Amino acid sequence: MGLVSKLLLLPLAPVAGVIWLAEQLQRIAEEEYLSEESVQRELLEWQLAADAGEISADEYLALEDALLARLDEIRARREREADA
Repeated sequence: MGLVSKLLLLPLAPVAGVIWLAEQLQRIAEEEYLSEESVQRELLEWQLAADAGEISADEYLALEDALLARLDEIRARREREADA
């Protein structure tokens, strides 16, 4: 890239930085969401909360169902990626 084009694009540098940061945050969030370990950790946390009486058994079952569905989604996605 030439000096002139760098000078012309200089005012857009903060925008490019914000876009880069947003992309990095999205990547990290997706990695966390698609991590089997994070789902298992969250299941354990909710189970401990239910055992301590912090949430009801019905709330725990609903959360457990949602987390197990997410775990199934993660495993299905990994299988699709392995087949591709």
